[in-house]
Amino acid sequence: MTRKLEGKLVIATHNAGKLREMRELMAPHGVECVSAGELGLPEPEETGDTFIANALIKARAAASAARLPALADDSGLCVEALDGAPGIYSARWAGDSKDFAGAMARIEAELQALGATTPEQRGAHFISALALVWPDGHETVVEGRVDGVIVLPRGEKGFGYDPQFLPDGHALTFGEMTSEEKHGLPADGSRALSHRARAFQDLERLVLR
Repeated sequence: MTRKLEGKLVIATHNAGKLREMRELMAPHGVECVSAGELGLPEPEETGDTFIANALIKARAAASAARLPALADDSGLCVEALDGAPGIYSARWAGDSKDFAGAMARIEAELQALGATTPEQRGAHFISALALVWPDGHETVVEGRVDGVIVLPRGEKGFGYDPQFLPDGHALTFGEMTSEEKHGLPADGSRALSHRARAFQDLERLVLR
């Protein structure tokens, strides 16, 4: 059973880059967005073992505390040669200081240690799980994925691991793309590029149309 989203929405994140992207994706739909950080809501401990489980933890906590519908994203970079790491621990690899340059250096060092130097050996994908939870417990969950390869970091746009990820079929890393290039939603309804935009397209079909 689906339910349409209207009115005010809590975006359950304290991550400024993620908040910016999610607000941009919600902008055409006339939904007023306020962040968990702006409301002073605490960040719940992410104890799930999947992206969906962690997205639900965050959305449920925000919906309960704010008494409003809450949308949470849990996303990360999965490097195939590293058995899917950092995966759900992507943010934790950057530490409390959000040192993603250090986290990207760790990925590169571990790939080099494995002798993974060719594109075929450096496959990776980004995953984004979106959970939308209403205060009465109604929930909608979707997940998006984009495949690519790990490269030496290029570009200063985006956030997180974006400079290290080159999506398949493209010449620019996510760190070199504008927001529109990375996750703009095609007017013709064709598939968006980024993992978050792809998940949002599925969410849009379920609750925003």
